[in-house]
Amino acid sequence: MSHTIALTRLKSESERRRDDRAVALWLFAMAAMIFLMVVIGGITRLTESGLSITEWKPISGVLPPLNAADWQREFDLYKQIPEFQKLRPDMTIAEFRGIFWWEYIHRLWGRLIGLAFALPGLWLLLRGRIRRELRPRLVAIFLLGGLQGALGWFMVQSGLSQRTDVSQYRLVAHLLTALAIYGYILWTAFGLMRPEQRALPGAASLRRHALLLLVLVAGMLTTGGFTAGLDGGKIYNTFPLMGGAFLPGDLLALEPLWRNPFENPTTAQFIHRWLAMIVAGTALALWLRRERLPVDARAPVDLLGLMVAIQVMLGISTLLLAVPIPLAALHQAGAVLVLSLSLWALHSLRGAK
Repeated sequence: MSHTIALTRLKSESERRRDDRAVALWLFAMAAMIFLMVVIGGITRLTESGLSITEWKPISGVLPPLNAADWQREFDLYKQIPEFQKLRPDMTIAEFRGIFWWEYIHRLWGRLIGLAFALPGLWLLLRGRIRRELRPRLVAIFLLGGLQGALGWFMVQSGLSQRTDVSQYRLVAHLLTALAIYGYILWTAFGLMRPEQRALPGAASLRRHALLLLVLVAGMLTTGGFTAGLDGGKIYNTFPLMGGAFLPGDLLALEPLWRNPFENPTTAQFIHRWLAMIVAGTALALWLRRERLPVDARAPVDLLGLMVAIQVMLGISTLLLAVPIPLAALHQAGAVLVLSLSLWALHSLRGAK
């Protein structure tokens, strides 16, 4: 009798692991879609395409312009905003189409993410393959996704009436919300793939080190958002000095002083470049301490150290070359990979004692 109960319990545990793995793979796929969404959003910003669609139509906006009249209507709407009137008064409709498509793809991909989350998620739920305790977390992710769509339109609105670009504050809020959803999904998926917390005696300080690194990476992403929103990468295209000095003359040009990190492109770039160096040093220090981990627990720390080194080279190259679009897009993708590996490294140290 006890043997039969043990077999039944074992089978139940095996089925639960299988279901958890299926949910985790779905969440990893969602994270990959969001990763691509962030990269597309970066390219949309770099190509200055973000204001080419001046209306928010969650349903009917799925279809692009299908004929000459549709294209003319979209172009006429674009002509009414300051970006066209002040910066592009000679733009042709053919040139307009070129910037329109990046914003359209960005919005369409966001809708596809919503469908890819809702439909497979509902199927897994109806099949009973999602743990009960996991369901509120998935509902929260779905609601955050809806908020992100509204926040994106809130960002676009800031550039439709008086400004010739979007507010850097709203841009950073939009970016950080996307990355928060991305990180939350990854952390959940990591937990489903490895639910047990392995005991790692003596590695508690490594866990604190990894947590500090994650906080620094979040700061680097935030300052990178402000640098991009202020076009800060297109000035002081030298490294390590800025205009021949470590501290450029206009570093604190705005009053009151608190405005400079958020509204002064020089300050935003200065903070971003040196915070990136701090991240690199912290990642290197963590990598040098990895010998205290079991061999099979070193992979995330090794990959994180490698990716941070690559990211530093990408960042410096992007700066020196005055932000070419392909290289800048790679730099943004690299930043998200650094975030991903930081989360993986921290998650692998959950059982540290």
